[in-house]
Amino acid sequence: MPRVIAPSMLSADFGNLDRDCRMVNRSAAGWFHLDVMDGVFVPNISFGFPVCKAIAEVAAKPMDAHLMIIEPWRYIERFAALGVRYLSVHYEACNDRRLRECIKLMRDRGLGVGVAINPETPAEVLIPYLRLIDFVVVMGVHPGYSGQAYIPETTEKVGVLAEMIAGAEADCFIEVDGGVSTANIAELERLGAGVFVAGSAAFSSADPIAAIKALKEAK
Repeated sequence: MPRVIAPSMLSADFGNLDRDCRMVNRSAAGWFHLDVMDGVFVPNISFGFPVCKAIAEVAAKPMDAHLMIIEPWRYIERFAALGVRYLSVHYEACNDRRLRECIKLMRDRGLGVGVAINPETPAEVLIPYLRLIDFVVVMGVHPGYSGQAYIPETTEKVGVLAEMIAGAEADCFIEVDGGVSTANIAELERLGAGVFVAGSAAFSSADPIAAIKALKEAK
């Protein structure tokens, strides 16, 4: 798939959210990324449905919601109704029955079905699910806060996961969330990733449009 840059709205200026959403619309970004945190599954609270709805009203590109929350199955229908195109839940937040329930709910609602894994979680845990989902979110940082340093072992994990997907003859792509930069994006893409979440790499720049373009074109 062509490289997709998905700016994380968690790093946007919430005092100027409409402005930053329109900036993403004008930029080389492909998606809007919504990091939803509950303060339980991860040690931080981000935003809920009112902010997601405000973004949805302005976003002219697909929305990709990443649920870093407990009991994600309770909210899938509401995110589908909001107009989210891609939705991911955490492997660590579900037992096998609940994860399969989430996958079915997302599939039934016409969502792109994703499962996210934390840095400590080996890629191999996803083998039973690869043929059931559309994408895997590989965390390049510990979930909960933006601006963390990239965990180098993420790069190898992406390569392992890509081999697993090929071996399973599964039709799913890899998204990397956290620590993505112009220094590592090309290597991650070469190993098999296609979607890259950019938080501080985009919004902390003096020129976010130029920063997103640089990520899109980095070789």
